[in-house]
Amino acid sequence: MASLLSFIVVIGICVVAHEYGHYMTARLFDVQVHEFAFGMGPSIFQRQGKHTLWSVRAFPVGGFVRLAGMEEENDGETIEPGKAFYDKAAWKRFLILVNGSVANIILALLLTVIFLSAHGVVDMGTTAVGETMPGYPAERSGILQGDFIISVNDVPVNDWRAMSGEIRKEAVKGPVRFIVRRGEESLSLSVSIPPDREQGIPLFGIRPAMKKYPVSEAFASAFSYTVNMSVEMIRGIARWVTGAEKVDVTGPVGIASMAGDAARKGIWTFLSFLALINLNLGLINILPFPALDGGRLLFTAGEMVLRRRLPSKLENYIHMTGFILLIMLILYITWQDVLRLF
Repeated sequence: MASLLSFIVVIGICVVAHEYGHYMTARLFDVQVHEFAFGMGPSIFQRQGKHTLWSVRAFPVGGFVRLAGMEEENDGETIEPGKAFYDKAAWKRFLILVNGSVANIILALLLTVIFLSAHGVVDMGTTAVGETMPGYPAERSGILQGDFIISVNDVPVNDWRAMSGEIRKEAVKGPVRFIVRRGEESLSLSVSIPPDREQGIPLFGIRPAMKKYPVSEAFASAFSYTVNMSVEMIRGIARWVTGAEKVDVTGPVGIASMAGDAARKGIWTFLSFLALINLNLGLINILPFPALDGGRLLFTAGEMVLRRRLPSKLENYIHMTGFILLIMLILYITWQDVLRLF
């Protein structure tokens, strides 16, 4: 149940953000929007706004925005003169199509900023002690939260990885001498670090501190993270498509399972998962595949270059073929998810 509810929340936020990106850009360019729907299937609630019908559908997965002139009119719906999607210049249509994905990517960026500034990340760039683990040598030696380890057996250490490596190397030789900075004073401690019974390696028993970013730095770090993660995702998709490397791909069942796991680990883990899913959705939707926004973007870009549009019947046929292939792919990935679970 937790996985299902978490999945509905994740998909709901992602879909609403995506479709709202389409909706706001369409309204900006004076395109008539027939309906903004959350969910699929029959409508269980609807309200007619000034310009748009707002509806909630029976199955809370997916959603859509129906724009005038895209051959999705219901009985009795009329198109106001000059307000159909294809009445607008190609560059305006391009922005309407791309801004669904842009909205997801912006949301992923903002969620990452919140995570970095309010929760923070493990600080591996210093030797600051975040906490000591009960029952381990660090606690018994008197190491406290906020201490900085300056050297290990007279070897200066400046970051967590260097310090950890020195501790493991020196612990097997006997007691390890630490120089510790606590506020304005320096302390010298000699500590025996036996191998841990479960791990089989010497464990001092400390964890790194958390680093919270000021909002301005959080934006810069979040932007850098988003760009780097986007590049890695695109490379991963390319490796998967070409068969150059086996890449784990998951569908709705897998996402539901991961969403449930993230929710059980707490709000911050769930928030970072939500950011990652939004980034995935934004990038996947702009891939140049028929039936996805990226497929329509490709046709629109071609129209901008060639100054003429592909015949609508041919374009619709290509998108329908792509949609069928996409559904087949989703079913295959879902089946693989089910096999992994059981």
